Amino acid sequence: VQLQASGGGLVQAGGSLRLSCAAAGRTFSTYLMAWFRQAPGKEREFVASIAWNNASTRYTDSVKGRFTISRDNAKNTLYLQMNSLKPEDTANYYCAAGTFYLATRRRDYDYWGQGTQVTVSS
Repeated sequence: VQLQASGGGLVQAGGSLRLSCAAAGRTFSTYLMAWFRQAPGKEREFVASIAWNNASTRYTDSVKGRFTISRDNAKNTLYLQMNSLKPEDTANYYCAAGTFYLATRRRDYDYWGQGTQVTVSS
């Protein structure tokens, strides 16, 4: 599956953004999906993951209550709604597809999008 992330941009602290990840291929609904992020000079880290049918999600502690991951299998699209953004959320955000249930490790994902930059100003 090929992934294309979009929706990043520059936003002030406290603002919102919605990221999208469009998937090419008819097998999108069979994949576990996730968002990761990578800030300059740091390792790529897990943000959120979602099961095949939207029924189960997992978040890293720092985004709980502010970010919401969702998917529309009919549109082959993954989303990340980000509210109450903080400067520390600044990073390049990547979508990923894999087969391990709600996995949080980078190595558990087989396909990656190219990333979309999110910059939060204070």
